[in-house]
Amino acid sequence: MRRLLIAGNWKMNASMTTSSALLSELVNADISTCDVAVFPPFPYLALAAESLRASSVRFGAQDCSDELSGAYTGEVSAAMLRDVGASMVLVGHSERRQRHHETDALVLKKAQQILAEDMTAVVCVGETLAQRQAGLAEKTVTEQLSLLLSQLSLVQWQRVVIAYEPVWAIGTGETASPEQAQSMHAHIRQLLGQVSVALAEQTRILYGGSVKSASAAELFAQPDIDGALVGGASLDAAEFLAICQS
Repeated sequence: MRRLLIAGNWKMNASMTTSSALLSELVNADISTCDVAVFPPFPYLALAAESLRASSVRFGAQDCSDELSGAYTGEVSAAMLRDVGASMVLVGHSERRQRHHETDALVLKKAQQILAEDMTAVVCVGETLAQRQAGLAEKTVTEQLSLLLSQLSLVQWQRVVIAYEPVWAIGTGETASPEQAQSMHAHIRQLLGQVSVALAEQTRILYGGSVKSASAAELFAQPDIDGALVGGASLDAAEFLAICQS
């Protein structure tokens, strides 16, 4: 299984100038050893589409609406994202869950909209520090995945990527140890295996949480880590490419 590296932390830390520079670096780099995608903010999706037109680098969006269309001011539908050339969409990021109170049911609805447009849904799951300290890490992630596992078909799962992002390691400089990350990835794969052995084998499970080039190789050496949803390091083209090379 080829590793998937997503530059996912542009968030609101981008401009036309910095986005153009990062995309140019990616287009001109040798990243043939893995699959790479970038998730720029909505205003720069057209720039990504143009910059990556002749590149193997894919691009996606950081979120989408759970509705197909209608009077939802400020929302962007999955169909709109597909229309501009996006092939992936991030859903369930911890910041959306916390700041916008997004529930597991809402994450499922968004994933279904994405899959209906033949795009890949990158679904984020992960526990807070309090949940980990209380011994609830696996229970939390199991609950976050339960609706997806019960409601999505095996065909739909072929276009789903899971990103495990321990909330306590996002933007904090802290990183789960390779052993901690592997343990949760193995747990997630076990959950997938309860539905289908093939599903467990084919689903890519990424680690997200302050990934840096210094820690990437050891993380990627773990048997159930299939790539990374890269945070702040994705804003530095050299650092992100070093992670890709790992």
